[in-house]
Amino acid sequence: MDDPRVRDWMHRGVITCHPETPVAEVAATMEANDISALVVVSEQDAAVGVISRTDLINARFVQPYMKHWRGLNAEHLMTKPVISVLPDTTISEAVQMLNEKHIHRLVVVEKASGHSRPVGILSVTDLAKHVSDKPTGKE
Repeated sequence: MDDPRVRDWMHRGVITCHPETPVAEVAATMEANDISALVVVSEQDAAVGVISRTDLINARFVQPYMKHWRGLNAEHLMTKPVISVLPDTTISEAVQMLNEKHIHRLVVVEKASGHSRPVGILSVTDLAKHVSDKPTGKE
């Protein structure tokens, strides 16, 4: 059997923000959409970073003197560079990347106009949805 591809298991569509988006707006967007991360994109829609709830929590604890995150933007907290895969990447390769990089999600990108445009997310949650359907080979 062929190894499934990222395009088969990924969450399509990406909610994004720009590097200059205030952190309070980032947090509100995550809350309103019930998501755990946003892809940070340039003016050309190229993926330049990822900002997660964990990044927001870490900022809150590390910099308590910056009440309500005044002055902090997505670019200050985002993780970069973006760890990404193409839709045709095998799930096995994607899982290996997640394990090696110790991350929870991969940004799925398509190459367009010389940059990587985000088209989806493959998270450990997406992978977990498929685990119970797979035989383990054990009895």
